[in-house]
Amino acid sequence: MLASNVFFDPLVNMLGGVLTAIHHVIPSYGWALIALALVVRLVLWPLSDMQFKSMAEMQKVQPLVKALQAKFKNDPQAQNAAMMALYKEHKVNPLAGCIPMLIQFPILIGLYWAIQGQLESFKNEHWLWIGSAISQHFPTVFATSLAVPDVALLILYVISMYFTVRYGSPPSQDPQQAQTQKIMAIVSPAMIAFFGFRYRWASALYIYWLALNVFTVAQQYVMFRRYGLIGGPKPALATAAAAPAAPPVTKELSSATAGVASTNGKRRYRAKKRSRR
Repeated sequence: MLASNVFFDPLVNMLGGVLTAIHHVIPSYGWALIALALVVRLVLWPLSDMQFKSMAEMQKVQPLVKALQAKFKNDPQAQNAAMMALYKEHKVNPLAGCIPMLIQFPILIGLYWAIQGQLESFKNEHWLWIGSAISQHFPTVFATSLAVPDVALLILYVISMYFTVRYGSPPSQDPQQAQTQKIMAIVSPAMIAFFGFRYRWASALYIYWLALNVFTVAQQYVMFRRYGLIGGPKPALATAAAAPAAPPVTKELSSATAGVASTNGKRRYRAKKRSRR
């Protein structure tokens, strides 16, 4: 971990300076950490936009991808070639959704070390119930300062992690992939809970991570609506692939239809003539 800290030193110092600058405007470190999470989310917005746009494009061609997988299931090389041709034809980049995540990762690590590096400043900092009278009576559950763990915040963070992972991707039409999303939404928060209890992270970290998850879930909802991943019409390719093909209009079918229409017309004329008599 020390090697990681040294490697990220320039980024850690910059992010620590941002937190200090925010604290000069917002005297409470608790609220300053929430403001920092909002700033980070806004700065990374263009990368997230790129990621969700890629998700929408991939979902649009997913029915065609499945058709190719079924067609070339016994020929992996032909399948890969056909997939690359499909992506090129529809101008879809499968890696576009991964690149923004890779860019964000160093920032998340840098923020962890930036907050860890200021734990001395958090020893006398209070926030909401942290450092209040209830924390003095139940110090094993509620933190007495931002520098020590808080079980209540850890539980809230684990719950927020469930929603972040569970709804971090658009609803999948593939049953296996949908099941994987559900499993990851349980496994990831469980791991967070385990490591949180084991390493006793400071409550300052939980405040930042919880705020970041809340802003992330809100952003995910906005992006899903913006690119039609939820609450909108199905993508054109998916609808076209799912819809049954209409029967071809042949000469015989047209003649039969015309004959039925002519017969119905004569019957209506005769009925009308009898009613006049």
